[in-house]
Amino acid sequence: MKAYSPTIGLPILENLHTAVVVLDPELEVTYLNPAAETLFALSLQRVKGAPVSDLLPAQDQIYCDLKKALESGHPYSDREKEVTLPGGQQVTVDCTVTPITDPGHATALLIEMVRIDRQIRITREEQLLQQQSATRALLRGLAHEVKNPLGGLRGAAQLLENELGDEELKEYTQIIIGEADRLQNLVDRMLGPNSLPRISQVNIHEVLEHVRQLVGVEAPQDVRLTPDYDPSIPPISGDRDQLIQVILNIVRNAVHAVGERGTIRLRSRVQRQYTIGQTRYKLVASIEVIDDGPGIPDDIKEKIFFPMVSGKPEGTGLGLSIAQSLINQHGGLIECESRPGETKFTILLPVERAEGDDA
Repeated sequence: MKAYSPTIGLPILENLHTAVVVLDPELEVTYLNPAAETLFALSLQRVKGAPVSDLLPAQDQIYCDLKKALESGHPYSDREKEVTLPGGQQVTVDCTVTPITDPGHATALLIEMVRIDRQIRITREEQLLQQQSATRALLRGLAHEVKNPLGGLRGAAQLLENELGDEELKEYTQIIIGEADRLQNLVDRMLGPNSLPRISQVNIHEVLEHVRQLVGVEAPQDVRLTPDYDPSIPPISGDRDQLIQVILNIVRNAVHAVGERGTIRLRSRVQRQYTIGQTRYKLVASIEVIDDGPGIPDDIKEKIFFPMVSGKPEGTGLGLSIAQSLINQHGGLIECESRPGETKFTILLPVERAEGDDA
């Protein structure tokens, strides 16, 4: 029997944004449309007749699923499937596999893939921004409810102290005053920065090198901090001191994570036509802090930007919450991905104004 070839309807397939792959009964490639060539960065001429493993290397489960669909004749779909492309890049796709039976032709498999990384990323970023906004609103309400009675408690302790003649009893009023001040400071820190950034033109690599030198002095001897910078990133508009505070906090967390031995990479890249939340920017600086530690525990991975959430026994859990607030004030966002052996914090900072803004 002849192998199936998608000659009928070919103009439609050629113009689809969905990546379309056709496999023969031996799971060898017989057709890629232009969208599939773009996704896999391979031409049809190069892979025609090649096994599907050339398109999806080291994907044993996918191979088994394709074989099963071919044998059973039943289609299936996979949502948010992570696949590895020939170049080693990992992408997330929605995938539909349909067996095709045509009289006089052997059964073929039609694979449709829609890359959804961007949609997932934008959704995640919107959730982070909404989460941060809701957290700040909650903390402002909490601060109001806590500060008023604290002020009254402190004032009453001071009045009582003035009435006491016994110096030993005044030690107790000093404890009350001291604890009230400590709680006041804690609430202020939970609220994060209360002043707007002092904006100037900042060389982000000068900031990164400053942090690398600071942490390099205090880090254990066998912890390496390696730079990997993109020199094409232009100066950004930001508050240098606040940016140092953010990056220093994240890098120190990375040092704590790797312990006495490990590698921390400071990497910068530029992203073009990049969306943060719902705003699209012409240029965005991506600053990554990557460590090879054990990873963030699963039970706090989704909550690390909440106040009072920390992976350190002695931590206050305010560092990352404050860092996120500072970067939000710059129009940016901090993201985190973590698995055993690699934790990556990505700071996204707009370099140029959003599309649609007046020059």
